[in-house]
Amino acid sequence: MVYIRAKKVKSDQYLYLVKSVWDSKKSTSKQEIVKYLGKASDVVKDDIPVDYRNDPKILSVLALYNPKDIKKREEASKKSKQQLYKKLTEGNIQEAVKIYEEYIKIFNSSDFFDKILKPVMYRIGEEWASGKISIATEHVASNIAQTLVRIIMDKVSGSGKKKKILICVPLGEEHHLGCDVLETYLSIKGFKVFNMGTSMPTESILSFIDNNKPEVVFISITLEDNLAAGQRLVRKIKDTFDIPVLIGGYALQAKKIPKFDADVIPDITLDEIPKILRKK
Repeated sequence: MVYIRAKKVKSDQYLYLVKSVWDSKKSTSKQEIVKYLGKASDVVKDDIPVDYRNDPKILSVLALYNPKDIKKREEASKKSKQQLYKKLTEGNIQEAVKIYEEYIKIFNSSDFFDKILKPVMYRIGEEWASGKISIATEHVASNIAQTLVRIIMDKVSGSGKKKKILICVPLGEEHHLGCDVLETYLSIKGFKVFNMGTSMPTESILSFIDNNKPEVVFISITLEDNLAAGQRLVRKIKDTFDIPVLIGGYALQAKKIPKFDADVIPDITLDEIPKILRKK
């Protein structure tokens, strides 16, 4: 059984998605947190994991905490996704920036990346794979998206006083939008980020680690074809350095994921990544 639990901190309510799990040793049930949802007034349907998103009981609880804003926020997100898809595929960077600026008047940058940009880019990738859009359109959209992330990066700042994080890709991986998004978000959160989101020889990555001493390495893999290369990169890093390695990216949603000598990060929100990094 899955349900929403509220916890009051000072004058604000915070919501958690929890489930009941039977403890056979104690012959009783206990609660396990499925996901921390955030401040009650900010939580919307898209914050709920897909498996539980349309559960009537879950939706009714959300409406209790935010009855006036929930529909408005969902409609705003839907509209932003439709607009961004159109402007990216048209190659219109000026209008794409305006969509971002309007969105963060209501939400924040991490919401934009998680709830708007990510699903739009997934849609573009799927439509290219199915032949609904041309490879030229996909390239234009990807390049505009990367430019948009760079512009957002220039608008934000962070202290850079937290852990040093290296973001890289395995040899052969040419997609680096995820790296740029992660760099932007972690920089906002105060991490010192080295973004090597361009395919380069493994020895170059090892040399960079040796010279710059990052505290965590994050490897992003977009295409399933590059999972094996990711395995090889992890083994090389682990053979040379005693350093935590995290693996993430769209390829990790594949049905068959090979074993990594690293922590595999599933399809989580950006807000959850700093919590994981703090434990490393």
